[in-house]
Amino acid sequence: MPGFVRELGGAFRSYVTIAWWGLAAPRLTEREPLVVLQGVVCDERGVLLAVRDDLRGWELPGGTLEAGERHREALRRELGEETGLDVEVLEHVGDYRRTGFRPHTAKIYRCRPVGGRLRPGAETRALRWFDPAALPDTLFPWYRGPLTDALGGCDNPVERDEHQGLRDVLAGLRIDLRMRWSDDRAGLG
Repeated sequence: MPGFVRELGGAFRSYVTIAWWGLAAPRLTEREPLVVLQGVVCDERGVLLAVRDDLRGWELPGGTLEAGERHREALRRELGEETGLDVEVLEHVGDYRRTGFRPHTAKIYRCRPVGGRLRPGAETRALRWFDPAALPDTLFPWYRGPLTDALGGCDNPVERDEHQGLRDVLAGLRIDLRMRWSDDRAGLG
Protein backbone atom coordinates (compact mmCIF):
# COMPACT_ATOMS: atom_id res chain seq x y z
CA MET A 1 0.00 0.00 0.00
CA PRO A 2 2.80 2.56 0.69
CA GLY A 3 3.89 2.26 -2.96
CA PHE A 4 0.39 3.12 -4.13
CA VAL A 5 0.26 6.12 -1.76
CA ARG A 6 3.54 7.31 -3.29
CA GLU A 7 1.99 6.77 -6.75
CA LEU A 8 -1.04 8.85 -5.76
CA GLY A 9 1.28 11.65 -4.65
CA GLY A 10 2.98 11.49 -8.03
CA ALA A 11 -0.41 11.43 -9.72
CA PHE A 12 -1.51 14.56 -7.87
CA ARG A 13 1.62 16.43 -9.01
CA SER A 14 1.06 15.22 -12.57
CA TYR A 15 -2.61 16.26 -12.48
CA VAL A 16 -1.74 19.79 -11.32
CA THR A 17 0.82 20.13 -14.12
CA ILE A 18 -1.60 18.68 -16.70
CA ALA A 19 -4.40 20.98 -15.50
CA TRP A 20 -2.13 24.01 -16.03
CA TRP A 21 -0.96 22.67 -19.40
CA GLY A 22 -4.50 21.81 -20.52
CA LEU A 23 -6.56 24.67 -19.16
CA ALA A 24 -4.42 27.73 -18.43
CA ALA A 25 -1.35 27.65 -20.68
CA PRO A 26 -3.22 27.62 -24.00
CA ARG A 27 -5.18 30.67 -22.98
CA LEU A 28 -2.57 32.64 -21.01
CA THR A 29 0.96 31.95 -22.21
CA GLU A 30 0.95 30.44 -25.70
CA ARG A 31 0.96 32.59 -28.82
CA GLU A 32 0.60 29.79 -31.38
CA PRO A 33 -1.86 26.89 -31.34
CA LEU A 34 -0.23 23.62 -30.30
CA VAL A 35 0.53 21.10 -33.04
CA VAL A 36 1.33 17.54 -31.98
CA LEU A 37 2.87 15.01 -34.38
CA GLN A 38 2.14 11.35 -33.72
CA GLY A 39 3.04 8.14 -35.49
CA VAL A 40 1.05 4.99 -36.02
CA VAL A 41 4.09 2.71 -36.22
CA CYS A 42 3.18 -0.68 -37.71
CA ASP A 43 4.93 -3.82 -38.86
CA GLU A 44 4.37 -7.58 -38.63
CA ARG A 45 4.38 -7.34 -34.80
CA GLY A 46 1.35 -5.03 -34.84
CA VAL A 47 0.98 -1.38 -33.86
CA LEU A 48 3.34 0.27 -31.38
CA LEU A 49 1.85 2.08 -28.38
CA ALA A 50 3.54 3.95 -25.55
CA VAL A 51 2.87 4.87 -21.92
CA ARG A 52 4.23 8.26 -20.90
CA ASP A 53 5.41 9.28 -17.42
CA ASP A 54 2.83 11.99 -16.76
CA LEU A 55 -0.67 10.76 -17.62
CA ARG A 56 -0.45 6.98 -17.80
CA GLY A 57 -2.35 5.11 -20.45
CA TRP A 58 -1.53 3.65 -23.85
CA GLU A 59 -1.17 6.20 -26.63
CA LEU A 60 0.53 6.94 -29.92
CA PRO A 61 4.17 8.02 -29.58
CA GLY A 62 5.10 11.47 -30.83
CA GLY A 63 5.70 15.05 -29.78
CA THR A 64 6.05 18.61 -30.94
CA LEU A 65 8.10 20.57 -33.45
CA GLU A 66 11.34 22.30 -32.56
CA ALA A 67 12.20 25.62 -34.19
CA GLY A 68 12.87 25.24 -37.90
CA GLU A 69 11.81 21.59 -38.15
CA ARG A 70 9.51 20.17 -40.79
CA HIS A 71 6.72 17.82 -39.69
CA ARG A 72 8.21 14.55 -40.92
CA GLU A 73 11.68 15.43 -39.64
CA ALA A 74 10.25 16.30 -36.20
CA LEU A 75 8.20 13.11 -36.08
CA ARG A 76 11.24 10.95 -36.90
CA ARG A 77 13.20 12.71 -34.15
CA GLU A 78 10.39 12.37 -31.59
CA LEU A 79 9.80 8.70 -32.38
CA GLY A 80 13.52 8.03 -32.08
CA GLU A 81 13.65 9.78 -28.70
CA GLU A 82 10.55 8.03 -27.33
CA THR A 83 10.97 4.54 -28.82
CA GLY A 84 14.60 4.09 -29.90
CA LEU A 85 13.40 3.24 -33.40
CA ASP A 86 14.35 4.82 -36.69
CA VAL A 87 11.19 5.12 -38.76
CA GLU A 88 10.16 5.87 -42.29
CA VAL A 89 7.20 8.24 -42.34
CA LEU A 90 4.88 6.77 -44.97
CA GLU A 91 1.82 8.99 -45.27
CA HIS A 92 -0.22 11.63 -43.54
CA VAL A 93 -3.33 9.98 -42.07
CA GLY A 94 -5.07 13.15 -40.99
CA ASP A 95 -5.45 16.22 -38.81
CA TYR A 96 -7.52 15.99 -35.63
CA ARG A 97 -8.47 19.49 -34.45
CA ARG A 98 -9.35 19.23 -30.78
CA THR A 99 -11.14 21.85 -28.72
CA GLY A 100 -12.02 21.88 -25.04
CA PHE A 101 -9.33 20.56 -22.72
CA ARG A 102 -5.93 21.32 -24.24
CA PRO A 103 -6.88 22.73 -27.65
CA HIS A 104 -4.48 21.43 -30.30
CA THR A 105 -4.16 19.81 -33.69
CA ALA A 106 -2.83 16.25 -33.75
CA LYS A 107 -1.21 15.44 -37.09
CA ILE A 108 -1.13 11.67 -37.44
CA TYR A 109 1.22 9.81 -39.78
CA ARG A 110 1.51 6.14 -40.67
CA CYS A 111 5.10 4.94 -40.14
CA ARG A 112 7.18 1.79 -40.29
CA PRO A 113 10.35 0.96 -38.38
CA VAL A 114 13.53 0.73 -40.48
CA GLY A 115 16.16 0.42 -37.73
CA GLY A 116 17.09 1.13 -34.15
CA ARG A 117 16.28 -0.89 -31.04
CA LEU A 118 12.99 -0.65 -29.16
CA ARG A 119 13.61 1.03 -25.79
CA PRO A 120 11.66 3.57 -23.74
CA GLY A 121 12.96 7.15 -23.80
CA ALA A 122 13.19 9.71 -20.99
CA GLU A 123 9.45 10.55 -21.10
CA THR A 124 8.25 7.02 -21.87
CA ARG A 125 7.53 4.38 -19.20
CA ALA A 126 6.64 1.50 -21.48
CA LEU A 127 6.39 0.45 -25.13
CA ARG A 128 4.55 -2.52 -26.54
CA TRP A 129 3.38 -3.95 -29.85
CA PHE A 130 -0.34 -4.70 -30.00
CA ASP A 131 -2.48 -6.66 -32.39
CA PRO A 132 -4.66 -3.94 -34.01
CA ALA A 133 -7.73 -6.12 -33.40
CA ALA A 134 -6.91 -6.41 -29.66
CA LEU A 135 -5.98 -2.93 -28.44
CA PRO A 136 -5.82 -2.48 -24.65
CA ASP A 137 -8.84 -1.06 -22.84
CA THR A 138 -6.41 1.38 -21.20
CA LEU A 139 -5.81 3.08 -24.56
CA PHE A 140 -6.84 6.71 -24.15
CA PRO A 141 -10.15 7.10 -26.03
CA TRP A 142 -8.99 10.01 -28.19
CA TYR A 143 -6.54 7.66 -29.97
CA ARG A 144 -9.14 5.16 -31.18
CA GLY A 145 -10.32 7.33 -34.11
CA PRO A 146 -6.83 8.08 -35.45
CA LEU A 147 -5.87 4.41 -35.11
CA THR A 148 -9.01 3.33 -36.96
CA ASP A 149 -8.26 5.83 -39.74
CA ALA A 150 -4.58 4.82 -39.97
CA LEU A 151 -5.18 1.08 -39.90
CA GLY A 152 -8.12 1.33 -42.29
CA GLY A 153 -5.91 2.62 -45.06
CA CYS A 154 -7.61 5.92 -45.98
CA ASP A 155 -6.63 7.09 -49.47
CA ASN A 156 -6.53 10.78 -48.51
CA PRO A 157 -5.76 12.50 -45.22
CA VAL A 158 -8.86 13.02 -43.09
CA GLU A 159 -9.80 16.16 -41.19
CA ARG A 160 -11.72 15.67 -37.99
CA ASP A 161 -13.00 18.13 -35.42
CA GLU A 162 -13.24 16.68 -31.92
CA HIS A 163 -14.18 18.19 -28.58
CA GLN A 164 -12.43 16.93 -25.47
CA GLY A 165 -14.78 17.65 -22.63
CA LEU A 166 -15.28 16.50 -19.07
CA ARG A 167 -16.15 12.92 -20.13
CA ASP A 168 -12.78 12.61 -21.89
CA VAL A 169 -10.87 14.13 -18.96
CA LEU A 170 -12.55 11.72 -16.52
CA ALA A 171 -11.87 8.75 -18.83
CA GLY A 172 -8.20 9.75 -18.92
CA LEU A 173 -8.07 10.02 -15.13
CA ARG A 174 -9.72 6.60 -14.71
CA ILE A 175 -7.21 5.02 -17.09
CA ASP A 176 -4.30 6.76 -15.34
CA LEU A 177 -5.40 5.52 -11.91
CA ARG A 178 -5.90 1.95 -13.21
CA MET A 179 -2.42 2.02 -14.71
CA ARG A 180 -0.85 3.37 -11.50
CA TRP A 181 -2.74 0.82 -9.36
CA SER A 182 -1.58 -2.07 -11.58
CA ASP A 183 2.01 -0.87 -12.09
CA ASP A 184 1.20 -0.13 -15.75
CA ARG A 185 -0.22 -3.62 -16.45
CA ALA A 186 -3.92 -2.68 -16.55
CA GLY A 187 -5.78 -3.47 -19.75
CA LEU A 188 -3.23 -5.93 -21.08
CA GLY A 189 -5.65 -8.88 -20.86
